[in-house]
Amino acid sequence: MTDASLRDACGRVVVLFGGHSAEREVSLMSGAAVLASLQRSGIEVSGYDLADGGLAGLEALAPDRVFIAMHGRGGEDGTLQGALELLGIPYTGSGVLASSLGMDKQRTKQVWQALGLPTPESVILAEDADWDRVCERLGLPLIVKPVHEGSTLGISIVDSREALVAAYHEAARFDAQVMAERFIQGPEYTVSLLGDETLPPIRVEVPSGFYDYEAKYISNDTRYHLPCGLAAAEEAELGELCRRAFAAIGGEGWGRVDVMRDAESRFWLLEVNTVPGMTDHSLVPQSAAHAGYDFDALVRRILATTLDHPRER
Repeated sequence: MTDASLRDACGRVVVLFGGHSAEREVSLMSGAAVLASLQRSGIEVSGYDLADGGLAGLEALAPDRVFIAMHGRGGEDGTLQGALELLGIPYTGSGVLASSLGMDKQRTKQVWQALGLPTPESVILAEDADWDRVCERLGLPLIVKPVHEGSTLGISIVDSREALVAAYHEAARFDAQVMAERFIQGPEYTVSLLGDETLPPIRVEVPSGFYDYEAKYISNDTRYHLPCGLAAAEEAELGELCRRAFAAIGGEGWGRVDVMRDAESRFWLLEVNTVPGMTDHSLVPQSAAHAGYDFDALVRRILATTLDHPRER
């Protein structure tokens, strides 16, 4: 599809960003980058912070399509997707079910486990948890995560019972549901999916050993290895695993799957991102660039997926 035909087919586009989630600041950066890109491509586009006027303000803009650049709850968890479907407005990314599942780390794991896909064992924590039993079951170190949060907010690696209790309370500041997960020692990979394409995997290397919020969005010390260093057969295996993992929750349009590899060279699925970041530190744009898509071409390709699956009433 040419740029001119894309402009004609898409009509008025609104880039949705901001909102009220804990990932608001990242969303503002992603939204600004996507908005500027679509403007460079000549698309009739405007930006809208959903925190400013809610759905009524969006309706007043009368969009023909919406590019979702909202991360976290209220933007990535199926609620916005459901509202847009009720309004009859096509949007980028996964639908209601996949968005809701992808935002719930524990239920995503349950779907993967039911299909025999490898993912580290985990348990849900509570104030009255048997902390010693959790440590015995999952081993130390282990990971503590808010179930419904992204951008590694509230995540901790712990190596003692005392640290586990403290990490639970830290994660509980971000979410009422908190999980502990078996720690996989080894390199971290991320695989981006774009329509029917699997983009080149990235191996993420962090000097601290923990790919946290600062490493993702602030630090310039994080290294992104492209090519990732896997043999061709291993890269194909990783790509196929991530395609299956994304399809398992009903993902479509575009997304990203995060994976760890252990000392026995086994891949372990961690989580799905149905609205990945689009900042200058983000992984999908880096992988797309290695595949030959500059940022503007990537944004146009994501927007074009709304024509493949318009979801119109």
